[in-house]
Amino acid sequence: MTAHSNVYPTKALQDLDAAHHWHPFSDMKSLNAEGTRVITSADGVWLRDSEGKKILDGMAGLWCVQVGHGRTEIADAVHRQMVELSYYNTFFKTTHPPAVALSERLAKLAPDHINRVFYCSSGSEANDTVFRMVRTYWDKLGKPDKKVIIGRWNGYHGSTLAGASLGGMKGMHQQGDLPVPGVHHIDQPYWFGEGHDMSPQDFGIAAARKLEQAIDELGEDKVAAFIAEPIQGAGGVIIPPDSYWPEVRRILKERDILFVSDEVICGFGRMGEWFGSSYYGMEPDLMPIAKGLTSGYLPMGGVLVSDRIAEGLMLAGEDFNHGYTYSGHPACAAAALANLDIIEREGLVGRVKTDIGPYLQERWRKLAGHPLVGEARMTGLMGALELVPDKTSPYKPFRDPGNAGTICRDISFENGMVMRAVRDSMIISPPLVLTHEEADLLVKTVEKTLDDTFQILKRDGLLG
Repeated sequence: MTAHSNVYPTKALQDLDAAHHWHPFSDMKSLNAEGTRVITSADGVWLRDSEGKKILDGMAGLWCVQVGHGRTEIADAVHRQMVELSYYNTFFKTTHPPAVALSERLAKLAPDHINRVFYCSSGSEANDTVFRMVRTYWDKLGKPDKKVIIGRWNGYHGSTLAGASLGGMKGMHQQGDLPVPGVHHIDQPYWFGEGHDMSPQDFGIAAARKLEQAIDELGEDKVAAFIAEPIQGAGGVIIPPDSYWPEVRRILKERDILFVSDEVICGFGRMGEWFGSSYYGMEPDLMPIAKGLTSGYLPMGGVLVSDRIAEGLMLAGEDFNHGYTYSGHPACAAAALANLDIIEREGLVGRVKTDIGPYLQERWRKLAGHPLVGEARMTGLMGALELVPDKTSPYKPFRDPGNAGTICRDISFENGMVMRAVRDSMIISPPLVLTHEEADLLVKTVEKTLDDTFQILKRDGLLG
């Protein structure tokens, strides 16, 4: 195994991995029996595995590699910073230049009413921070009964104790006695899966009013905040109807409830705006961030804090007793600054809005004509295909939900492209640097994958 070789001892690595490495969200018994996929290098939108095979990274790592793989300017910036100051904490009245510079940069990119950032290492930690900030804020304002945070079923806000509780993934709640007390969930705005007996516009309003109903039932004096992703990512790229967010905005404006926009996936250009909440015209009080902040080159997250929240938390002149060893890590901050330089210099946010976004969206939506696809949707560079057993009855699910999606996902890898399965939805979120030619190849690979999947499902009697 050398630094210059793309051919690695795959079986030996798989055996060592099985013996010592516990993977996230995995059935380790079946994974170890099957053997892991070993990725050894990457460049641009391409991955290479231990067998030397090239794979198009249709998920930008894990929704995060906005600027593509192998950007040496980020590695160089991290190296320079680590030589100068590899680590120091931001506790004990201390700061360092990278944290200062990044904080100023993020304040300029954020909406005008947001001017501060609290740092952590991941989106999950960011949402744990949100949980404590929201409750502490209301305590400081003399409203200690405002504790309940409303989230959405099938929303995802991380896998830590508070993050998994705020999210609405029932499979996660079944492990660890979650959610913690004080979290309430409402229906998601998933028209294809749950609202097809109504028009999208009517369903969007009805889904938004679930929030209004919950606030009224729980009591406005008890509800602290509503947390939501602009578009639900891990839930299956759930793009709400156009009527949804304006109605949510009305509901929140009429009530004294904080709004938390989870920007971990939707932020940093993924939707053609710097932040997903800006795409929908929302004004969050708190914005958890991570992933695209560094394009995944180093782990870093944070919470963008509005002036309202900052002033409330500082009201009593007391410590906010919360923080992390790696809050504002200098090398991670250097990676983030270099990453943001690339995004701005190459105009990637605008490119998603006016160039590669519309280009891929047009081709992606045409996939709705495939006999296996019930709906093809995409906003920015976040897309989903709903696989269905019968086009004449597109909302009828497969008899064994999730099986078709798993088959399609595995075939996609074999065909040379990463496409994720959520239930029987196939989702993509490619790097923002995807070229037109690569977009064409992406769609061509998806078409072949759908054809191959269709033939297997037909052979096994799983259609109709």
